[in-house]
Amino acid sequence: MYSKYLCDRHDVCKELVNRLLNRYEYVSLLGKHVTGKTIRVNTVTTSIGDTNEKQCGFVVKIYNGKTYSEYSFSDISSSTIDELEKDIIEKTSLSNDVLNNHVDVKVMPDEPLVKDFVRPTEDEEPSLDVLMARLNGIKDKLKGYSDKIIQAMAAYTVYETSAMFISRNRDLTQTYTWMNVISLAVARDGGNVKMARKVGAYNSYEKSFKLIEDTCDEVAELAIKLLSSTHITPGTYDIITHPSITGLIAHEAFGHGVEMDMFVKHRAKSRHYINKRVASPLVNMHDGASATLSAGSYFFDDDGVLAHDTLIIKDGILQTGISDAVSALQLGTEPTGNGRRESTKRKAYTRMTNTFFSSGNDKVEDMIKSIKHGYMLFETNNGMEDPKNWNIQCTAEYGMEIKNGKFTGKIVSPVVMSGYVPDLLNSISMVSSDLEVIGSGHCGKGHKEWVCVSDGGPYLKARCKLS
Repeated sequence: MYSKYLCDRHDVCKELVNRLLNRYEYVSLLGKHVTGKTIRVNTVTTSIGDTNEKQCGFVVKIYNGKTYSEYSFSDISSSTIDELEKDIIEKTSLSNDVLNNHVDVKVMPDEPLVKDFVRPTEDEEPSLDVLMARLNGIKDKLKGYSDKIIQAMAAYTVYETSAMFISRNRDLTQTYTWMNVISLAVARDGGNVKMARKVGAYNSYEKSFKLIEDTCDEVAELAIKLLSSTHITPGTYDIITHPSITGLIAHEAFGHGVEMDMFVKHRAKSRHYINKRVASPLVNMHDGASATLSAGSYFFDDDGVLAHDTLIIKDGILQTGISDAVSALQLGTEPTGNGRRESTKRKAYTRMTNTFFSSGNDKVEDMIKSIKHGYMLFETNNGMEDPKNWNIQCTAEYGMEIKNGKFTGKIVSPVVMSGYVPDLLNSISMVSSDLEVIGSGHCGKGHKEWVCVSDGGPYLKARCKLS
């Protein structure tokens, strides 16, 4: 349901925009209200609280003829609009010295559109008692699997986002939901402790819960198996990436690397490789809030640009990057609907949404059979990228050894992949027909500015340095 808080303030927000338009060529207002809850149960405690995505506020963007300024505030009413208007004008007035040090940009396009967008959940949320019972059932099943499981946890998170965007010609609202259920098992053998987890992330309570309930034994068994894992012998190996690791590669290699605000700052090597080969001809890669339905999906971004499906790599050729509205203005390109803020207190950057490789035609069993000695890598841990030099480092929770086309039963954990992005992507020789996009992640810009994202793709066969 669309936020009553925003609905009650729509008309006065519209009035504020119209007043400011008497002074400025372009004015827009973004209002955002995110609500939700997180429930966690483990063998010791139970907690219920707000989701980390919770926020409520407004931000005004104005164009003074040379550059853009923004003003953030938490509330507005008919009794405060006069003072608010005065403060916005005062605080966003820039001296000539400041203006002369700014990059001049043109006025932002403002195509007419009035529309309300709604994406409800696929099913009704159960009562709190039912949610608690199902979470405790997951926790108890994990803990009861073996005496080696010393801790078990189950968590449920749901959030609902409402937003409005008002400018001279646009009046948009959107409301949508997303949820995930997580299971986690911790196993111990003496001083050796390992962990395994599973995430169910859908726009459906039942789908999210069912996936986790059906895989409790699998998660507990994996945690125990990881107790016998060893460290990998560093070297260059043939690898097969599970969709979780495929998504990590997409995210780090050509997600951050094609954020076009980095083009503006000359901090992305990919700027010089548009329409050039950067990957195997088998590789196709997308990003976009409308590219698939997942955690990074919305109807319009924080610049009021409608959601896109951007084909970043086509048959190994880099096609384009992704952009927020201001970066696109500076580069003379069309914005791709990737302008996102951590909150209305933060500026909009170019940010990924749903980033994934497209599927191919190969079968996973054939990929395994093709490997003389290598590893299948599973479960994203973390990753880092260097868009300026195209180096990446991605960590998988574990890998399963393959020799002569068969699993040996040996598990290595953790596994660090590193190398030069084009070398890794050009080494891709097989792409499976399955495809999975995992919608439970968050992404920071550098070390901050967190937003919800998803990533994934098919299984890939490639060659990479492992340690």
